[in-house]
Amino acid sequence: MITVTWDKSPRLPSHEGSCLRVNFINTRGSRVSVCLAIPGKIVSLDAKKEYATVDYGSGTQRQANVTLVEVQLGDYVLVHAGFAIQVIEESEAKETLKLFREMLAFQGEG
Repeated sequence: MITVTWDKSPRLPSHEGSCLRVNFINTRGSRVSVCLAIPGKIVSLDAKKEYATVDYGSGTQRQANVTLVEVQLGDYVLVHAGFAIQVIEESEAKETLKLFREMLAFQGEG
């Protein structure tokens, strides 16, 4: 059985945001939980360009550290554990977010 949840990650500092957590049983029968990188759009940057507000859609915005990549306002990035790890194309970001929403909706039907 696979479950998908939007994890508010209270264990993380507030600037590290949330993640999409996927839980499943692997081939050895062990329970596994992974946190996926999530695409979002940079809607604001601090003066030092160290932190950005990232919009994940549906009203969800979180702060992310952007020191690992060169970004500009309006760029789409993959965020993992509170860090922007890659700049991506808008179309890729939107398709990935659509798939994540479908996974969450499917989970709600189960």
